Amino acid sequence: MTDPLHIIEVAIPLYLDRTFHYLVPESLRAQALTGRRALVPFGNRKLTGYILGIASESAVSNLKEIIEVLDNEPLWTAKELDFFRWTSSYYQHPLGEVVRTALPAGINIQTRKGTSGEQEDFTGGKAPRKEKFYMPDTVAATLRQPGAKALEILAVIRESGDISAADLRKRFGACTPQLKRLTELGLSRVEEREVYRDPFKDHITTRDEPRLLHTHQKAALDAISACLDGDLFTPFLLYGVTGSGKTEVYLQAISHALELGRNALVLVPEIALTPQLTGRFQARFGGGIAILHSGLSDGERYDEWRRIRRGLARIVIGARSAIFAPLEKIGIIIVDEEHEASFKQSDGLRYNARDLSLVRGQMERAAVVLGSATPLVTSIHAAAEGRLTLLELPERVAGRPMPLVELVAMNGSKETLSAALSAQLTETYLQKRQAIVFLNRRGFATFLVCTDCGKPLTCPNCSVTLTYHRQRGQSLCHYCDYAVPAPGTCPECSGAALSELGAGTEKLEHDLKELLPTARVLRMDSDTTSGKGSHERLLSRMNDGSADILVGTQMIAKGHDFPEVTLVGVVNAEASLGMPDFRAAERTFQLLSQVIGRAGRGENPGRVVVQAYDTEHYAIKAATEHDAAGFYQQELEFRREAGYPPFAFLAAFAISGLTEQAVSDQADITARLLAQLKSELKVRVEILGPAPSPIYRLRNRFRRQILLKGSNRSDLHRVLSFWRQRSAVPATVRISVDIDPVDMM
Repeated sequence: MTDPLHIIEVAIPLYLDRTFHYLVPESLRAQALTGRRALVPFGNRKLTGYILGIASESAVSNLKEIIEVLDNEPLWTAKELDFFRWTSSYYQHPLGEVVRTALPAGINIQTRKGTSGEQEDFTGGKAPRKEKFYMPDTVAATLRQPGAKALEILAVIRESGDISAADLRKRFGACTPQLKRLTELGLSRVEEREVYRDPFKDHITTRDEPRLLHTHQKAALDAISACLDGDLFTPFLLYGVTGSGKTEVYLQAISHALELGRNALVLVPEIALTPQLTGRFQARFGGGIAILHSGLSDGERYDEWRRIRRGLARIVIGARSAIFAPLEKIGIIIVDEEHEASFKQSDGLRYNARDLSLVRGQMERAAVVLGSATPLVTSIHAAAEGRLTLLELPERVAGRPMPLVELVAMNGSKETLSAALSAQLTETYLQKRQAIVFLNRRGFATFLVCTDCGKPLTCPNCSVTLTYHRQRGQSLCHYCDYAVPAPGTCPECSGAALSELGAGTEKLEHDLKELLPTARVLRMDSDTTSGKGSHERLLSRMNDGSADILVGTQMIAKGHDFPEVTLVGVVNAEASLGMPDFRAAERTFQLLSQVIGRAGRGENPGRVVVQAYDTEHYAIKAATEHDAAGFYQQELEFRREAGYPPFAFLAAFAISGLTEQAVSDQADITARLLAQLKSELKVRVEILGPAPSPIYRLRNRFRRQILLKGSNRSDLHRVLSFWRQRSAVPATVRISVDIDPVDMM
């Protein structure tokens, strides 16, 4: 009989709803431990599997043996595995895919089949970089004319104690023969060391000391510190107006956690916010900080992950994927700008890092601080019900006033910049102050339209118009990157007269340069920030005063602190109100409030000009009047009446395919099965749809959607669980299920 201790449970990173059991050959039994990866046979392939532990029960017959154990040390702990299992269960996503998501990119090994048969394709984790270091030898041989250059090199080695070959080459150029000779003579010795790729290597910071807290900051810090002292999970909502000093509360709370021997995890919504925040953290804490986000190279990310796993970093800062950081002894988790939709992953494992922070915090018995000047409507409701402990910062630091806001009605105007905003920009420039101008649309014109037949240029792959980019000389689809030369001719009637409608950040930049020809204007959108380090380079020009006006999309609207910015202009304030999403008003209020809050954060008071066609909408009025309480009250009333979160729980089905009829048929079949399950299970779930998705065709795929609304989570999950067991989806159609969807497009 086979020893059950030699049968292990393995998760495979494929879209499968189960784990698998494998035999462990005697030669690998000491290595095949929980938390390591194993190369396993799977069908006619070899794949990376994740060892979850000893199999509790197994049908022993026909079990295959693992081929190889791939790690010398565990990649995850038992507590982290519990977190992975919870995530898998809640988001109804395969455990192997969850573990794969949590590990650094490129670490998996798999095989592929080629035309000449099976070929091994081992694509393991990025190998650590090895570097040679030279040190003066303790035994000095007789120096027999190694040459002047060698003598200089030797002097540097002796002065440094040890120095890398790379640094010597930077200083002396090609010097391999001299280094070899010095080593042969016994004047130096060389050793190879593993070197971590350092994302901070070009950062220069000045030491920062803790700042004196005002009354509300101190009360917030005391509450968080008490939680840390008591080693208790407590979720906080730190609700502070823009410029109220939330970051200083974060820093001092983390300092307290470190003093208690615990570590800190800090989540930020976007890469654009990371450099400024990491700069603050480096200045305060020095070393021991790791960063994780998609702006790093695979090698840098792998090295940061290993530093965290080995306990060399006590503070981790990153975007949403950092929620899976292999950080132990977590005392505090901070989610900065907790309202941001970018904490939600839009494909694959559709997790929400903001929500998972509460789960991981509970497992770690940590303080979780959700911070924002414009919290989610659901967070405000949770605080009112006592599920989040509310900490308020209602005033700006040093008693600075909120900016004065002027709301300009643009009805009948065809200008991008109103007379009021133009005048304020001119005055600000003459005063040698800085300004931010916000427009949440990139490109030069929203689209081109044929003046002969009236048809706009549209994407052949997606149900959207093409955006005109003058500098590129293209009309571009922002969803699939389809592009045609612009201005070009009309594809409908071949007319050559194409007129520009709407405005994007590129046109706004053009108009500002016409208004103020000598002003230094920067544009920050996804067209200008595609290169590595581009966010930081642009922001540093605002910080050091080498730019006068920053133009951009929503990436400039939040988190940035530019003391010399005294004016903010908002163009087309209601742009996001037209989105077919019940959160449209909430997002408009948040975005406007955040960008308004960029003004007047230094010694000089701030002014804001908001241009809108719909000046009476409650989201726009509340943002311009700094009336958050009024907005939340009205929005919660709407949500209660319509049955949307926080008064219901949602799950969205997205059905897509290359054939319109196949998608329509499968959507109808799915809706009928869901209705049948609702009846059988006797659950309170509302089924809306199927209906065409707002963007009906995307990357040549037709799309329909079904929305489920449940009065409680358990009913919703029961329906979804039974649907997975009983659904049969043809290969020609894809169905994805999104728990707690954020993007309804």
